[in-house]
Amino acid sequence: MQAGSPRLLREMNDRAALQVLLREGPLTRSELELAIGLSKPATAQLLARLEQQRVVVKAGLRSGSRGPRAQRWAVNGGLAHVAAVDLTPHLGDFVVADVAGEVLAEHQVTLPVDRGADVVGSFGRALARVAAEAGLGLSDLDNVVIGAQGAFDPSTGLLSSAPHIPGWLGFDVPGRLSETLGIRVAIENDANLVAVQEMTDGRAVGIDDLVVVWLSEGVGGAVVAGGRLLRGTTGGGGEIDWMRVPDPALVDSGDNWPRAGARFGDLVGSVGIVRLAAAHGIAAATGWDAVALARGAGAEAFLDDLARRVAAGLASLVAVADPRLILLCGDTALAGGAELAERVTERLHELTLPRTPVDLASVRGNAVRAGALQSALATARAEVFGVDPPSLLAPNQEERS
Repeated sequence: MQAGSPRLLREMNDRAALQVLLREGPLTRSELELAIGLSKPATAQLLARLEQQRVVVKAGLRSGSRGPRAQRWAVNGGLAHVAAVDLTPHLGDFVVADVAGEVLAEHQVTLPVDRGADVVGSFGRALARVAAEAGLGLSDLDNVVIGAQGAFDPSTGLLSSAPHIPGWLGFDVPGRLSETLGIRVAIENDANLVAVQEMTDGRAVGIDDLVVVWLSEGVGGAVVAGGRLLRGTTGGGGEIDWMRVPDPALVDSGDNWPRAGARFGDLVGSVGIVRLAAAHGIAAATGWDAVALARGAGAEAFLDDLARRVAAGLASLVAVADPRLILLCGDTALAGGAELAERVTERLHELTLPRTPVDLASVRGNAVRAGALQSALATARAEVFGVDPPSLLAPNQEERS
């Protein structure tokens, strides 16, 4: 072997062990030995070395059916801490976790989003509060990732396609926050973060070509090609809200769409769905209420028309990206359930050559915040442990010049 190769081999084994512990949680020596393929003595030496470096710590005993209870080992979560936020017009949903992924504190608060409001100051105070609940100060946070409804331009730091949060427009969002708070702050599109979470711990694990479609009050999307998020030059990749799509519904909703077609967001956003439901004799306040009522009443004609609209937009994505899977998420998709996904699949296959399946996103709870946390953890772990983050989780701020 070349000089220095034993050290390199040790470093590779250490990184492999840390990746397993970060993914699986606390393990015994024998479990870790099996996972990374080392001998018993080599694994014991590895754990002793990492414990001496304070990278791993003892994490209690695991009882067995026979013999002595085995010592478990875990990554030292106290080496770094991160925060993640889902920023919406109605609520800021904050979480703080250690680098091992253990959630230490959560906090939800209404934040001002109007133009001229002190959005940065309000955000900083909310972040300081949740950090304090975790027993930390702002300076103890390694990085913060924010999920927001809009397109983020990595070259300028500007948000666009976000009229619902006007106070956050017109300035370098991560730059201003990072300077004011003294912490590295990254911002990412909310649908992109749902894709991150689904590929990390959801229905899309092991899938490198994926489209996520967000159907709720508004419409959003994320495209993953070859394991990487397609963000585009100005951060507009996946902003399917603005696609022009002819209305294929069989009933006239009275919208008088232009000859060039309607915006996809107008067709399948909440307001558009409510109008379509009204044309079918269903009165509802929101799109997801309309879908839930239609399912309960067996209103198949309305559900088919909605599926036609959704499929008309998906057909363009399939033609360009040819994904292995399409996942529907958001309030409307949740209300429609597997039945809506099946109807969309049928209508999509009438329009496209690839037989791309359409399914529901599987992650429950706040998938945007969960994806933001995965991204923040990936950055911190790369720095603290030297493990390479998946390309999907590479922070887009690194692209800025």
